Amino acid sequence: MTANTVEEFEAEVGAQLKSLRLTQNIDRTTLALRAGCSLSALKNLESGNGSTLRTLIVVVRALGKEDWLRHVAPMATISPLNMPRTGYVRKRARQRALPSTK
Repeated sequence: MTANTVEEFEAEVGAQLKSLRLTQNIDRTTLALRAGCSLSALKNLESGNGSTLRTLIVVVRALGKEDWLRHVAPMATISPLNMPRTGYVRKRARQRALPSTK
């Protein structure tokens, strides 16, 4: 299923979390205790009825899937400051000839 609306995306994420919880054989009450959130917040998250970012984060961490969160905003691997500049590249410094005093 491809989510087109916010509501569909919420339902899809909730279904994935519920499936992961069931795969790990964890009941809702236990997961809510591990995550430090209320049971109703977990139910809302799994059913796609809206949730807070905090609830999503604590539940994902309690399920051991922190790597999901790292994919939301990946770190840049190439810094523009370290990229070579285009154009003339200076090879070395050259000393100026001093004027003669003759």
